[in-house]
Amino acid sequence: MMDIIILPEENTWPALMLRPTVAAESQEQLVQKVFADVKQYGDNAIKKYTKEFDKVEVMDLRVPAKDLADCERKISPELIAAINIAKKNIETFHASQVEKVNKIETMAGVSCWRESRAINKVGLYIPGGSAPLFSTILMLGIPAQIAGCKEVVLCTPPNKSGHVDPVILYTAKLIGITSIYAAGGIQAIAGMTFGTETITKVDKIFGPGNQFVMAAKTEAMKYVSIDMPAGPSEVLVIADATAIPSFVAADLLAQAEHGPDSQVILLSTSEKLMKEVMNEINQQIQKLPRKGIIEQALRFSKCILLQNLQTCIAYSNAYAPEHLILSVEDPLDVIEDIQNAGSVFLGNYSPESAGDYASGTNHTLPTNGFAKSYSGVSVDSFVKKITFQQLSESGLNNIGKAIEVMAVAENLIAHKEAVSLRLKKVK
Repeated sequence: MMDIIILPEENTWPALMLRPTVAAESQEQLVQKVFADVKQYGDNAIKKYTKEFDKVEVMDLRVPAKDLADCERKISPELIAAINIAKKNIETFHASQVEKVNKIETMAGVSCWRESRAINKVGLYIPGGSAPLFSTILMLGIPAQIAGCKEVVLCTPPNKSGHVDPVILYTAKLIGITSIYAAGGIQAIAGMTFGTETITKVDKIFGPGNQFVMAAKTEAMKYVSIDMPAGPSEVLVIADATAIPSFVAADLLAQAEHGPDSQVILLSTSEKLMKEVMNEINQQIQKLPRKGIIEQALRFSKCILLQNLQTCIAYSNAYAPEHLILSVEDPLDVIEDIQNAGSVFLGNYSPESAGDYASGTNHTLPTNGFAKSYSGVSVDSFVKKITFQQLSESGLNNIGKAIEVMAVAENLIAHKEAVSLRLKKVK
């Protein structure tokens, strides 16, 4: 179960904050080998590694049109209704992120502005296998659609029968994605990076995954852009004496069930609450079908008693969690102090599961401390920002002398002349 640490000294925090890892060197060597093979051998390499890693033989990487056509009848009406609610909320929230063009006159006759242009080809990686994360399709596909991306490619691991789960197919089809490939892990990221006979090469790759997927995305950055380093999932809960122990335990277990390399952290100012949460975890875990996975994740997880709420927030900011839950009496009073987090959930009735599925915010978030410098996925992730400027004759007259002086100071005389020639023309 979770390690319990009582009032640790601040100089011990860095060691407590370590995430579960595998040997980086062997991981990097494996990723580079898979990338080299996919670059050289294309589809055959992806099929080979799918058989080796996933123990599944796939004859055709592209999902057949028949599977897409038949997927809806294999899903319950209740699930379809739930997906539609989530779709609507995610669309509403992300549509608000579209940036309006705002022209600024920096000085008389000098106008500057910025416009967004969609990234043409994007690749979405959707974790699958034992837990097909169809919700991630909504989180990535909807902002891509709002941004106006022309081509969206989706890769997801096949199940044990060699097929893609019907709910993944239904969700993809619902938002207009039809280029779907049965490929997962390192080989899928490599396929979207280089392109193969079947899989389209993309300009930017999105999506969460385990440590191997994150390592593959890091390798892909040598060739294409990625959304962020998004590896094994994590949650940090700050709970005071007003928190409800059963809720806190449920939130920790929910995140731990993502995978054996997930990490969950509880920070509390109440030793009594910590003990109650531990008891709740012991009870609740017994009825969960992914108990084995959760138990592995809990070995890398911690329950830490700290002096006060501000110390908890300081620890959280240093850890920079993917998900932060503030189960405290007045969460709105402390949100200004939150500096590093992917997504924050306020109060006893804001479970992290809401953000995972249907509240509207995005669940593709920076992990492993990268929330210190990265944001979660948004519409901005799917566009490039291009700046424009337009100078009138009077505007060039107003700014020209400053440009000439600065260009001469940098000994870039051609820069100066590009302005000087125009100034002679307009005077």
